[in-house]
Amino acid sequence: MINEIDFRKHAERAVEVLKKRLMAAEDLAEFEVEDQAGALHISFEDGSKFIVSPNAAARQVWISALASSFKLDWSEVEQDFVLPKTEEKLNPLVARLVNQQLGEEALSFS
Repeated sequence: MINEIDFRKHAERAVEVLKKRLMAAEDLAEFEVEDQAGALHISFEDGSKFIVSPNAAARQVWISALASSFKLDWSEVEQDFVLPKTEEKLNPLVARLVNQQLGEEALSFS
């Protein structure tokens, strides 16, 4: 398991990159992004909300979206947080979830 210091470094960087990408896309799609104490809150016009937050105790990045929980682990090989079940990386996974919520292909993050 990754140590806490390395986890925090990777998680902070990953969430910051995701936040910048989402904020750049806010004008193109119908959602709003807020950074609340290191957790990203993505709010949609229909009142739905996604939360992306690092969980230092579990050494995972958690996403709460579409009435589900997604727990991503750090991958040394990918140098990214990855959902073990699908092998999706953090940014493409969030883009897919946002697109699913919006019902359109509004985002494309690689």
